[in-house]
Amino acid sequence: MTKPRRSTRPRLPWATLAVTASTGIPLGILWWVLAPGGLNAITRDPALGAGTNPAVWLPRDLTLAGLLVLAGCILAVIVADTKHRDSRAQLVMALAGAFGGAVLAWQSGVLAAGLWGPAVDASANASIAFSLRAWPVLLLWPAATAVSVFALELFALLGKKPDAGGHQSQDAAAWPVK
Repeated sequence: MTKPRRSTRPRLPWATLAVTASTGIPLGILWWVLAPGGLNAITRDPALGAGTNPAVWLPRDLTLAGLLVLAGCILAVIVADTKHRDSRAQLVMALAGAFGGAVLAWQSGVLAAGLWGPAVDASANASIAFSLRAWPVLLLWPAATAVSVFALELFALLGKKPDAGGHQSQDAAAWPVK
């Protein structure tokens, strides 16, 4: 009697998605602490402390953009470094987690401003309150992750030594490196 063979599909790395997305919460609080219009810990300029100054709006968005790009590069190093059975699934889950984390960072920064920041009258313009004006900033974390993983995998592939015939070995030709 033979047992029917069950197909063993690799399990999706849900932990990668959850940990990456949950990283957005402290990142959003850090955005509020550092950004002009928030606690303004970077410049400490009183002129940039209030959202009523339109010169604050661009640096506020750029602060979040810089944090998201940094998080994307760090995530790429982690994803490219791990030896996982299904590297492609892990990359997809990391990218989905990065997008979810970017949204959580934005929302937790706005929530931190509402909880711990001064009361703001945003009746003249919604951007006076601590907010995000440039929505494409939310795509920077997954984009930085994808580009960085590509670059790291390319450098790893180019760093492999060819065999005696001048061809790369089978494991060097497989992407992503397993």
